[in-house]
Amino acid sequence: MIPLYVQSVGLLGPGLPDWRTGRDILCGERPYQYEAPPQPNPDILSANERRRGAKSVRWAVAVAQEAVAASGLQAADIATVFTSSSGDGETLHCICEALAAPGREVSPTRFHNSVHNAAAGYWSIAAGSRRPSVSLCGYDASFAIGLLEAAVQASVERTPVLLVAYDLPYPQPLHSVRTISEPLAVALLLAPEPGANALACWQIAPAQRAARTALPAGLAGTYASNPVAQCLPLLAALAGGTQERVRIDYLDDRQLVVEPVPWS
Repeated sequence: MIPLYVQSVGLLGPGLPDWRTGRDILCGERPYQYEAPPQPNPDILSANERRRGAKSVRWAVAVAQEAVAASGLQAADIATVFTSSSGDGETLHCICEALAAPGREVSPTRFHNSVHNAAAGYWSIAAGSRRPSVSLCGYDASFAIGLLEAAVQASVERTPVLLVAYDLPYPQPLHSVRTISEPLAVALLLAPEPGANALACWQIAPAQRAARTALPAGLAGTYASNPVAQCLPLLAALAGGTQERVRIDYLDDRQLVVEPVPWS
């Protein structure tokens, strides 16, 4: 596959309130401490959209906005790939409650937030974007599927692509059968050519399954149950500027291998 450049990052999770803080933690300059993240209210969304949007929408849009702001590009000019294994669990929980009640009345707002491309829709409207957008789900492989899709699009179309991956916990009783203990969202802006502030050059390719790259020390206890956490070894290599090859679980017996490529 043609090498791709990482232009910028957005990050949000407990103890990881943004990429700047996360970078310092992941490269060892700051110890990781669990702290509940502030609830995001991305200002690219209007007040009405922030009020109507589901929690997962606000998380996804917040990291997307952070990555785009750091890239120097215009949000309206960037194709997007959104990926999540769970969508918005709180919305699904409320709809299930409504359907189990005698009246079976589902809120229209809840209904439109239940579709899997809700976050992509809010982002596209707020950004004024008519660029292509794809919303994906692949259970625990959702991050890898999204990364491969974004990489292929950027390589083939020769255009920047914003990958946004997010998963938040389900309420009970759904939480008991789909356990995601802590929320996490990440955005990676990939481009076929290096921008002025490009962070790294990656080559991404499928491979047979082998030992997956471990989560960074200190973060595994918080994020082990969140599928998006497969991004953390990549971000650690990015933060530390290392040439470490990272293996991410894909589907069945396959993985993605992300290998840094020297560039200047």
